[in-house]
Amino acid sequence: MGKIISFINQKGGVGKTTSAINVAASLGVLGHKVVVVDLDPQGNSTSGVGIAKKNLKVTVNDVISGKCSADDAVLETNFDNLYVLPSNISLAGAEFGLYQQHDNEYILKNALEPLRRDYDYVIIDCPPSLGMLTVNAMSASDGVVIPMQCEFYALEGLSQLMITVSRIKQNYNPDLTITGILITMYNSRLLLSMQVMAELKKHYSDKLFDTPISRGVKLSEAPGFGMPVYYHDKRSKGASEYMEVAKQLAERI
Repeated sequence: MGKIISFINQKGGVGKTTSAINVAASLGVLGHKVVVVDLDPQGNSTSGVGIAKKNLKVTVNDVISGKCSADDAVLETNFDNLYVLPSNISLAGAEFGLYQQHDNEYILKNALEPLRRDYDYVIIDCPPSLGMLTVNAMSASDGVVIPMQCEFYALEGLSQLMITVSRIKQNYNPDLTITGILITMYNSRLLLSMQVMAELKKHYSDKLFDTPISRGVKLSEAPGFGMPVYYHDKRSKGASEYMEVAKQLAERI
């Protein structure tokens, strides 16, 4: 049975989508069959793996609303073992629709369950909020990965996020675990980065991934070409760092 992992952070711009795409692609390179579920109405995970949002016939919104199955909506990408359940702006109204449904915390869980049979990993790229879509993602998941920057505001947000994960675990998904905290846009030359990293190691040493993700030109360029960084430049620092994170994630869950 495949594992479902959500990449979550209520703060935008922390490298959540970049991490979801590149960890998924790295798992694919390692031989695992992976599908990325784009649960963000912006659809950046969809375009980030080379799928044109304007040409989509069905999306994750159709899956959530029961118009089609997850299997029917999954698309194959041009990258090894990597598939995507795409999204576009049509998902923006889904949050309101979920509130009106019975057992609304489990809509996504029920919809994605068949994918466990066909894929080793289901990676959910959540929207930058803690609304009903993200609650659904955590209710469906075996684990969560929290990408975050080395900033003091990020530390405050992490504490709030930990409380939310704990509540989801208590109320909806007793099997939910924190797979890891992933540091993104890391710059070891900045004193602030060192200080925040020290705080994280003090409180969350068992949750931190060993490899932080550095800022890099190739990593920033890759989405513009519609490809994960490994396929844009496999020799880049970003490609090797995400590969190490993928290996550690596979060991943890």
